[in-house]
Parts: sequence; C-alpha cells; structure tokens
Amino acid sequence: MADDIQKSCGLDIHKKFVIATVLTRRKTMKIQKRFERDDDGILSLKNFVLAEKCEVVACESTNDFWMPIYDAMCDHVTVIVGNARDIKGQTHKKTDKVDSEYIALLALNGMIKPSRVFSRDFRQIRSHVRLRHKLVKKRTDLKNIIHSILSSEQFNLRSKLTDIFGKTGKTILEGIIKGLPVDTIIKKFPTCMIGKAEEFKELLEREISQDAIFRLKECMNCIFQLDKSIKILETRIYEWTSTNHKDKMKKLISIPGIGKTSAMTLIAEIGDFKDFSDGDKLSSWLGLVPNVYQSANKFYNSRITKRGSKVARWILIQVAHVIASKTKNNALRAFFDRKKATIGYNKAIVALAHKLARIIWHLIVNDEIYEDNVGFKKKNIKFTPPIYHNSISVDECITIIFQANAVLTQKDPDRI
Repeated sequence: MADDIQKSCGLDIHKKFVIATVLTRRKTMKIQKRFERDDDGILSLKNFVLAEKCEVVACESTNDFWMPIYDAMCDHVTVIVGNARDIKGQTHKKTDKVDSEYIALLALNGMIKPSRVFSRDFRQIRSHVRLRHKLVKKRTDLKNIIHSILSSEQFNLRSKLTDIFGKTGKTILEGIIKGLPVDTIIKKFPTCMIGKAEEFKELLEREISQDAIFRLKECMNCIFQLDKSIKILETRIYEWTSTNHKDKMKKLISIPGIGKTSAMTLIAEIGDFKDFSDGDKLSSWLGLVPNVYQSANKFYNSRITKRGSKVARWILIQVAHVIASKTKNNALRAFFDRKKATIGYNKAIVALAHKLARIIWHLIVNDEIYEDNVGFKKKNIKFTPPIYHNSISVDECITIIFQANAVLTQKDPDRI
C-alpha cells in the first residue's frame, strides 16, 4: 500500500510557524517552505498542499498546535497525525527542516501509524475535562500546603479528622482564620460532631502564629476559587455527556466505584469505544499493559507502557483505589484481594484498572449493564436535568480576550 503513495508532505509544526516539505517517490523533487501558524498562513499551507497535489500530509501530535491545520485540510487530503515518540528519527541532525523532510519520507513509505483523531466536539469537551483535572491537582497542592502549615505549628487537626477539608474541618479552619473564640467555633460544628466537642477544645486552644494564619487564609481563598471553577466545569461537562451520551453514563455508573465524575471523564477521554476491537486493545491504548521484550524465545515483562490518555488512566487507577478501600461484597473487590495476596497492593491496583478497562469496553459495545456474580447491586443514581448555559455574547468574548491578553503580557516580577 505504501507504494501507491507518490507524493507526500511532512509538517514540522511549532507554536508560531510550520515547516512543510514535499517529497516524491522518484526523488526528482523536494520543495520546502515555511508558513506562519495563523489564519492566513494555514490557508496558504492548505493551498500549497493542494497545488502540489500531495496524496498524504503527515505531522506529529505536538501539543494542540496541529488541530487547526488538521481541521483546515482533513476534508481535502489524507492527514496523518502520528505519535511524536514513534516518529522520532534515530540518526539525523536535529533541525526543523530535517524533521519536516524526515516526516515526509516516513509518510511517503507508509511508516507512520495514524493516531486516533477525535471530532471537534469531543476535542472541546476533552479540553474541559483536562482543565478540570489540572485545577484539581492545583487544589490538591494547596491542601498539602495547608497540611504542612498545620504540621509546622503542631496543630494536629488530622489526628482528630479523617478529612480536614470536610464540614467540620472547614468550620475550624475558617474560625482560626477569622480569630473566633473556641466556644464560637464549636457552636458552628455540624450536629453529628457536637458530642465530640471536648476532644477538639484542647486542640483549638492552641495558639497559631499570625504568619501561619496569613498563609492559611490565602490558601483557603485560592481553594474556594478553585472549587467554584471546578464546579462550573463539571456542570458544563455533565451537560454535554447527559445530553449526548446518557446511555453510556448509565452503563458506566452501574460499575462499583464509578460515579458521575469518573464516568464523564472516561466518555470524554476515550471517545468512540468501537474504535477498539476488544477490551485488551482499549487497555493497551490506555497504557495499562506491561512493556514486552522478546529475545531468543524468552519474554520479559516490565512496567506498564503509560501511553494514551493520562487522564483516563489516572481516573481508572482512582476508581481501582475506591473499589479496593471502600466497596465490599463484589467480584471486583474479590479480584483485587486475590491479586494483592500474590503481587502486592500497587500491582493489584493496576491489574484491577486493566480489568475495569476491559469490562467498560464490553458493557458499552454490547449495550449491557454491569451485573455482579457475587450479588452486588448498586443503588440507582438519579440523573439531575442538566443546566444549560447561555452562549457568551460578543462583548463578553472581547472582555475575556482583553483580560487574557493582559495576563499573558504582564511581566513576571519573580523572573530576574
């Protein structure tokens, strides 16, 4: 099939420009041009490719820089988006022009395996999911800082509460920041914690330095803003998934350990489950299978490949932790317990995530609800009607763009 390609174009895509190289099989011609990566430049690139009658255009999946180029040309010519790790050349001088020519040469000989390219609406919702994931990580970092501040002040709140960011924990932290008396803080405790007030009284009477309180206040303010942003993103993602993929949501939530957030994340990150011939292929795409090396009929397995969607792999690992620690009397927990006894906790978690990927593929492709052979039954989860957001007006768009530009152009005072 590679012999059928007579002319190819390789693109080395950067943030501000693109280097395009056209090669022919007869090696009688090589054309190389540079284009700006803006609207006019992409249009010129498209016209250049069509004028040269290239049969295939190839590029690396570098960040999201390839997306507008792919959208502009995918309806007119075959566009291959390859994994950068697979395309990387082994023995050549590293320059933009050489990279572009090398990609064109690989495409000419059919040596680039196309990556899965999602539709525009899936790419947009994946961006929402990944932004939410990053904000959650930032929030976790801030929570760890608060743990560190309290630990340095020997304010051992963690010894009294499993989660210091629950209702009781937030009441205590807010009371400390505002400088409220101990009795006033205790009166604001949830009803279920009133009986344990005496246990907290001695701890609350401990003095905390003003500098520590200042840092706690700033961290809590940031967490409050992040909570608000995360909630808005979750509402937007839920609106999309409940409208377009409600059946998939129901099937995924029927599995122990999977809730609305993890179901929405998996749907957005995996896309069309039918792109995979079986559950093992899906698990491989998620990077949950071991690296395999064979020599002289001997097989060596090492750590998992960690390829594919990092966010989908992360959420499956989190679901596996939930099943291992918070669920009982189900087949998945029994599977984990058996694996843990032989290979240890961490490897058993990965094995459970691999099993979950195969189960998810089977349920979605075969249109089935999860049934546990141990007798586990999940409570019915009610789907609240989605809250549809009004479209942003032109004036609001202009304001947002100006604000973003002001932030990007502002000099960093910490940079010398």
